[in-house]
Amino acid sequence: MTLVLDASVFFAEVPIEEEAWTTPTVVEELGDFHAKCRFEALAAAGLRVREPREEDLMPVDAAALRTGDAGVLSATDRDILALALELSAVLVTDDFAVQNVAHRLGVETRSIRQRPARAIRWRYRCSGCGRYWREPGECPICGAAIKRKLK
Repeated sequence: MTLVLDASVFFAEVPIEEEAWTTPTVVEELGDFHAKCRFEALAAAGLRVREPREEDLMPVDAAALRTGDAGVLSATDRDILALALELSAVLVTDDFAVQNVAHRLGVETRSIRQRPARAIRWRYRCSGCGRYWREPGECPICGAAIKRKLK
């Protein structure tokens, strides 16, 4: 089994015995001394780092739009999702938005410390007048903020 590791793996003491990959953007997020040491130990044991292919980012963006998570995914989130998709790997993360998009893409996920997220479909509701919309932004009726709500 191949794993793609999110940054949260490097902050936890989770044993990784399978073939593992991560992205340069994940490595850049490791500011904590302990996380950097954990990365170095896993790299010495065979962890590989590489960028995802550009063509694998497009389905990630499309899936994030469909789930309503596009506005909350970071560049790092997009990268790990694309790499997991490309490698047909299990994605190890505690990020619910990442797990939600992974479900839509058919990418298997594994949680570290959190309960596994179930697939979620978001709706957008105006915080002023209460009307529902297809996307976040400003309500064309009353001008209030349209916010993401769990369906």
